[in-house]
Amino acid sequence: MASRPSTQTLTTPAVTVAGHRLLPTPVFDTYWRFAAARQQVYEARLRGDSPPWTSDPIMSSHRFTNCYRAADRVSQYLISNVIYNGDQDPDEVLFRILLFKFFNRISTWELLRAVVGDLVWATFALERYDQILTEAVSCGEPIYSAAYVIPSPRLDAQRKHTNHLLLLQQMLRDGLRYRLQASGSMSEAFQLLRRYPGLGDFLAYQLIIDINYSTLINFDEMDFIVAGPGARDGICKCFGPAARGIEAAIIRYMSDAQSEHFARLGLNFSGLYGRRLQLIDCQNLFCEVDKYARAAHPEIGCYSARTRIKQRYVPSDRNVTSWFPPKWGLNASVERSTSEQPAELVDAAHQRAGCGA
Repeated sequence: MASRPSTQTLTTPAVTVAGHRLLPTPVFDTYWRFAAARQQVYEARLRGDSPPWTSDPIMSSHRFTNCYRAADRVSQYLISNVIYNGDQDPDEVLFRILLFKFFNRISTWELLRAVVGDLVWATFALERYDQILTEAVSCGEPIYSAAYVIPSPRLDAQRKHTNHLLLLQQMLRDGLRYRLQASGSMSEAFQLLRRYPGLGDFLAYQLIIDINYSTLINFDEMDFIVAGPGARDGICKCFGPAARGIEAAIIRYMSDAQSEHFARLGLNFSGLYGRRLQLIDCQNLFCEVDKYARAAHPEIGCYSARTRIKQRYVPSDRNVTSWFPPKWGLNASVERSTSEQPAELVDAAHQRAGCGA
């Protein structure tokens, strides 16, 4: 069972990032302890261990994402049921990713599939999709994720979801997939998305990470990072105001130095089937530690005035899934791990057609 990440810390040596000397606060060591404890919870759930999976009262009563973005429930659904389940034509893959991510809600995707059938760009009828979503909204059904704000692209429609369907259509008709495939770097591909209405830095970066799970593009997740507002708050809590303006460099430092700090604190962290924390994972962990620190280190504040963790954890009997982009080369290890579990605990995603390791 994962224990509570200790809030006690010895004096942590100063670190130098991008020419800046930073003095870590106690939240810095909590970052590493939180990561180790949260990964232990994930691994315990994969093994099918009975709850509770942690003795940490903060972690057991509030919702936190996994250490690895691709291991989270919505990302797992996207990878298994959206990206690699269907026609692998690049336009079709891009269409499915954008359609799913503009709402980022599994129930919205499943609603559209239940009514339309296979969701296909070649037969996309904006009016039909719009009608389905309008009826859902009129019945009080949420169609957008509450995980983060997804602003309207403000095109020619009154309804937010209609504007997103218009944006989706525009992006595919623009030949976006050709320009993404011609991009020489993740940063260049990010800039392509950033030019579209409603896609600020945060959403454009989240989208490029999701598209990069597919075979459409193939950039290293260590290529490029954009710090979101939650991550900037977490970074400030770890290093104070001296971190302002160098957040991307700090995230890269955390990824580069992870082995050093896990070892320094005597923490067991073997990664995701041997995969180290990538830039996107370290960025997300800053968001989660920002939330965790509201309870563990209430005396340490930063840009946001938030003092409570909004989302409570509600236990679920839903199986944890574990299937990743085949190009990462992790799924053989996943299969070996799950083959040792009782059959009822083996994730259904491993059984689906067309998604072998």
